[in-house]
Amino acid sequence: MSRKTRTILFSVFVFLFFIISPVAVLYSQGYRFDFANKKITKTGGIFLKISPKQADIYIDGKPLKKTDFFSGSALLGNLLPKTYKISVKKDGFQIWEKNLEVQGKEVTEAKNIILFPEKAQFSFLSKGIQDFWVSSDGKKVVFKETDSNGWALKLYNLEKNVKSHLIGEKEIYAKGADFTSLEWSQDQKELYLKVVMKEQEKNFALKLDRTPPALVEKIATSLPENIIVSQKYNNDVYYLNNLGYVYKSDATFSPEEKINETPFPVQQETEYNLIIFSNYIFLKENQALYSFNSDSKSFEKIFEGIRDLKISPDNKKIVYSSDSEIWVLFLEDQNEQPQRNAGEKVFLTRFSENIGDVFWLNSDYLIFNIGDKIKIAEIDNRDRVNIYDLGEFTSPKIFFAQNSKKLYFLSNDSLSFSENLIP
Repeated sequence: MSRKTRTILFSVFVFLFFIISPVAVLYSQGYRFDFANKKITKTGGIFLKISPKQADIYIDGKPLKKTDFFSGSALLGNLLPKTYKISVKKDGFQIWEKNLEVQGKEVTEAKNIILFPEKAQFSFLSKGIQDFWVSSDGKKVVFKETDSNGWALKLYNLEKNVKSHLIGEKEIYAKGADFTSLEWSQDQKELYLKVVMKEQEKNFALKLDRTPPALVEKIATSLPENIIVSQKYNNDVYYLNNLGYVYKSDATFSPEEKINETPFPVQQETEYNLIIFSNYIFLKENQALYSFNSDSKSFEKIFEGIRDLKISPDNKKIVYSSDSEIWVLFLEDQNEQPQRNAGEKVFLTRFSENIGDVFWLNSDYLIFNIGDKIKIAEIDNRDRVNIYDLGEFTSPKIFFAQNSKKLYFLSNDSLSFSENLIP
């Protein structure tokens, strides 16, 4: 090889070095050439965490990878800044899909993805049921049954698969009593019953820690004349008086701490309810919902036409619904994506049919019924809200037990329950 040839080759390699080296450095630092916009740009990524594990991830319709076997997560890196259609699939499960925007130098996250079965498994529990009430620990359920002797309450121990008689209508009053309502006590050792007998409403406590269960009449205590409504929370009593002030007190209703400085305009012949969640106070006036603003020391209207209101398992969010809409109110800042501010209201969905009962499945998903259909919805409203059909039953009454992670539903006098719906 001649000296001239060697010189030419050396010059070519030097030239290529100075061309390729910056490109390699930029590539290693996450820069790519955006052919659509004809420029070099910094890439971003998408991080997903999915249950169940080993799910297939598609990006813009093309299969990309499976989630990690151990953590159920996946990082999609080196993505040019734009919006991508992400699909998550697994045999036997319904698809999760969402358009997620990627920004340069940032990672877009969706860390609470749950895939729900295409065909959920349900088990039959009992027939001839008119109503039911599940304990908060999900271990017991009370049935209301009816026969020739009238109505009767039965207790079903779900762990031991044992059904026992609690009390019957004629055991309360030989001439019959109309059943009004039932509630579990907080410690789940008592049931609070309301019945109407001889045209009078009476309150009873059924003590379950005795054998046989003991029925004790509760003498209702009337509120002082100036108090419209009260609500007990832990060891405190909150009440609204006729001047529009809410107080925090003890069981004697002796004023201790005035909550609002601006009086609420109380109306006559109007139904009021106080709803207390941790440090949050809500006031319901007929079907209007007001939230206490600690800065202004006053109640502010946040929703009209409310039917249901429940706090999330993490105590950071409230779901509230009307006949046709579902909303979520964030009580605290949420730093995980999608980021939310305390006090932010998020509209989730609207239906043409009436919405029934709404429950938190976990702190990121809701379960509810629309007509005959039982549905699950995520609360991440970026792009679209994924809503899944879990099953269809005639006029179901539903209850989701947080501890057991199972759905109980009553349809055509039959009570059934689901498999565990979430990890």
